[in-house]
Amino acid sequence: MGKIFAIEKDLEVVAQTETLQQTLGAVSDTPADVVLFEAGLSSNPPDSVSDVIRRAQPGTKVIIVAHHTGEEETVEYLRRGVRGILTRSISPDLLVRCVRKVAAGETWLDNQGVNWVIEAYRTQAEQGITPKQQLRLSEKEMLIIGGVTQGLKNKDIAMEVGTTEQVVKNYLRKIYDKLGVSDRLELALYSMHRRLLDGYVPPSGRENLSPQTPSGTAASTPMGPVGTAPWPNDGIKKQ
Repeated sequence: MGKIFAIEKDLEVVAQTETLQQTLGAVSDTPADVVLFEAGLSSNPPDSVSDVIRRAQPGTKVIIVAHHTGEEETVEYLRRGVRGILTRSISPDLLVRCVRKVAAGETWLDNQGVNWVIEAYRTQAEQGITPKQQLRLSEKEMLIIGGVTQGLKNKDIAMEVGTTEQVVKNYLRKIYDKLGVSDRLELALYSMHRRLLDGYVPPSGRENLSPQTPSGTAASTPMGPVGTAPWPNDGIKKQ
């Protein structure tokens, strides 16, 4: 791993581990932007990756590397907060690209993984609550959800809403708790399948609507770059 990242000037390997206990200790003590967690270090990778995420320092993003991940494992990892899923056969250039994208706040899945996640949320929406039963969302929460579905970063959403980036982060945490999602990808998929923004018009656009004008907001799902990837060792990288 060191050889792959040694030639990348913007990436630095700050720790490498060989066991689950070493990994838990390293993420607690070592500041890092991204953690590559090897699923083979644990007999129960979903629970272990949750432990890694809980112990990691604020802002750390976790990518899981596995020999193979099926539909259930992929959806479960994302629900637990994983930001990228790679296979061990990933090429070095895709590995580096994945780390950079996840560090920048994006989610990394291959095409099959994206399809599985969308299908999981479609099924959940069909079995879930009706729109009338949904939790109430405030005007500001709706504006922030709209920004997320458009792929805007927190800084851009803050400018649109007229607040600070930290306030947007605080609101996002509340929204995640209300809707039972764990990250921006899940929020966007939830919004799309529950049609949260159908009929919603932001305040800035209401004055331009006449009574006869039908209103609606189309929600698009921001997806991170799609790729395949895997990695045999678990390491922590800092940008």
